Amino acid sequence: MRTTDTAQSLQRLFSELIHGTDPREGFVLNRGDVGLLRSLDMLSAADASLNVHDGATIAAHAQHVRYGLSLLNRWAADGGNPFADAKWDEAWRTARVDDRAWQEIRAGLGRESEQWLTVLKEPRDVNEIEFTGMLASIAHLAYHLGAIRQIGKSTRGPTEGTF
Repeated sequence: MRTTDTAQSLQRLFSELIHGTDPREGFVLNRGDVGLLRSLDMLSAADASLNVHDGATIAAHAQHVRYGLSLLNRWAADGGNPFADAKWDEAWRTARVDDRAWQEIRAGLGRESEQWLTVLKEPRDVNEIEFTGMLASIAHLAYHLGAIRQIGKSTRGPTEGTF
């Protein structure tokens, strides 16, 4: 299938999660939400190193999303199945980060996000599994944005009716 008819919607939803809502409307987030990247920019390295109930840190969630997007970008550029040899556990080992490491995670997430946004925007020929993966990238990002916002209250967006 060709993603011509879906590319704009895929790009719009992913962009909203990464960059925040259009001032007039939001499809996933409330209007006025700044999205994942600017939410993470509000956190110090110490804040990103916090966890709740011995769970993963915000830094680990951000690193996990960055890594997943790097695999998607590798697939888009080279084809094949970069997920076959993925090392998911490495990102989850991210616990305490210093300022430099936190900046690197955020910068890497920003680069991978922008690259994937470009992929989503450009119509391409995909099979059913590949298209499902493209859709899943949006759901996966939304899940981790929610998880991050449960850990770090300061990353939460506006509630409906408060803007």
